[in-house]
Amino acid sequence: MTQDAGKDHKQFSNAIIVLGLLLAIGMASAAFILGVQAKRAVAGQQSITVKGLAEKPIKADSAEWSISVGVTAQTQSEALQAVAQERKVVEAFLTKQGLASETWAVDVETIAPHYEEVFIKDTPRQVQKGFDAFQNIRVTTKDLAKITVANKNFLQLKADNHPVTAQPPNYLVSNLESVKMSLIADATKNARSRATEFVKQDGVKVGVMKSASQGAFYILAVGGEAGDDSYGGVYDKSTIDKTARVVVTIVYNIE
Repeated sequence: MTQDAGKDHKQFSNAIIVLGLLLAIGMASAAFILGVQAKRAVAGQQSITVKGLAEKPIKADSAEWSISVGVTAQTQSEALQAVAQERKVVEAFLTKQGLASETWAVDVETIAPHYEEVFIKDTPRQVQKGFDAFQNIRVTTKDLAKITVANKNFLQLKADNHPVTAQPPNYLVSNLESVKMSLIADATKNARSRATEFVKQDGVKVGVMKSASQGAFYILAVGGEAGDDSYGGVYDKSTIDKTARVVVTIVYNIE
């Protein structure tokens, strides 16, 4: 090999080496840029889903109580007279309990045939014997103490053989919507606090809210728990003191 040929060969080899280095640098740079972009894209898509809980004590501010009168007589006329007499007994009882007539709502009487089972040649049959008459009296008041006492004293009315029955009083909360709104606000704050606590060790921050949904709204007796079948919520009406609870599910972006 001549001296010029050796020189040309060396220059060519150097050029190949430089070209290889440039290609390697270019590929590394491209990979870095794509990696950064991919990381940013993934970061923009990252999110966290958390549940927020809020609850507070509330009190019922009104009560509903239903009393029913039911009598049986030979004729419709006698049945109506009998139910009217028993209704007067109930009204006198309510007045004695301090529940004024302004709190009553008296339903219209209803009459239906009264049937009894009799045996004809050892075969049971339903035979009409007179008529049943019914009437309901509904009491609505904000005086919860009087309703509670009256419900206890009602047992004596039954003990005196009056044909009356009563449902347990319903203790109701009138401002449920405002209670729910305040709890949703508190539950949302709770959800962000939980999300912040979850991600603070990763050096990222909780971003904007992507979506939110409200779970069931519960009105529970104090110390009560929502059962597994309470997807649509629970409304306890048996107690005056209650606990209102709401759960929200929120998805946040991660920055």
